Amino acid sequence: MLELKNVSKTVGGVAHIDSVSLTLRRGTLNVLLGPTLSGKTSLMRLMAGLDAPSSGSVWFDGTDVTGVPVRRRNVAMVYQQFINYPTLTVYENIASPLRVAGADAATIDAEVKRAAHLLRLEPFLDRTPLNLSGGQQQRTALARAIVKNASLVLLDEPLANLDYKLREELREELPKIFAEAGTIFAYATTEPSEALLLGGNTATLSEGRVTQFGPTIEVFRHPNDLITAQTFADPPLNTIVLRKRGGQFQLDGGADLPVPASSSGIADGNYTIGFQPHHLSLTPQTAAAVPLRAKVSVTEITGSESFIHLDFADVRWVMLAPGIHSLQPDDAINIYIDPHHMMIFDESGRAVSAGERLAA
Repeated sequence: MLELKNVSKTVGGVAHIDSVSLTLRRGTLNVLLGPTLSGKTSLMRLMAGLDAPSSGSVWFDGTDVTGVPVRRRNVAMVYQQFINYPTLTVYENIASPLRVAGADAATIDAEVKRAAHLLRLEPFLDRTPLNLSGGQQQRTALARAIVKNASLVLLDEPLANLDYKLREELREELPKIFAEAGTIFAYATTEPSEALLLGGNTATLSEGRVTQFGPTIEVFRHPNDLITAQTFADPPLNTIVLRKRGGQFQLDGGADLPVPASSSGIADGNYTIGFQPHHLSLTPQTAAAVPLRAKVSVTEITGSESFIHLDFADVRWVMLAPGIHSLQPDDAINIYIDPHHMMIFDESGRAVSAGERLAA
């Protein structure tokens, strides 16, 4: 078990990590989700022992390892910018941690071939990294992490350079590999969709702080605050400020939305309403759906779905609609939202209702 206890890291008077407390258990997949510069890599470096915290402590299996260097820890780390030994073959690159550990020749050969098969590297085992594509070099670095059988594996956006098909396969296989070994597995990404595909647990990061940590689907469906909801949305979360009066959320100039029964007890006042792009639709999906009038800004067709950018009450929304829709700029259309899918945040950005537990 890896425990971070009120860990902070300050560099040149700037807080890169701010009072983070996390507990990661063996055999679990833990996603670090946040935009660029949110602190994901800085947090991983503290976990690995590459950096020492400015304050707080790091514990592993009940032992305080704060300040213990990475070479004295059983850690494997793979970056988006892969690192391989340029003069060694792919085989020897993968085998290197096993040789350092003193494994026998038969074990080394079996483990290297197992990892090479998983990562489609068998044809390249006799090549050196300079004779590989970027994706093949990244797979070599991943294979080396797999055979090391480390207690802590840290993957910092490791699949970014791989083709789509292999990336999807590895997203499914990697958690199984490390879970079976009882490894603590931490995976950094900027992509909410990747966090959802990987599952496990997710910690959302913003400006060096962990805003929420828990089962991935729970964090996605029930964010504690607006920052977490925005971190876990791609396309961006749709938001609008409305005033609650009685049983209605009211917008100046018209357009009322009923307050969901689960939130009926909140006080009157101003709230920010948030909802995911796929919770807007061109036709009512439930009996509770409410129609709103919006103007089309632009439509992006991706093949099986359309991203429809909308102007509504001086805010910009985006709808993710199944199928191909040839809507034109300035078209006025009806859109629909079920109030039960709305997330409600007070003026400080704190979630005021967990809402009903609906399918994403």
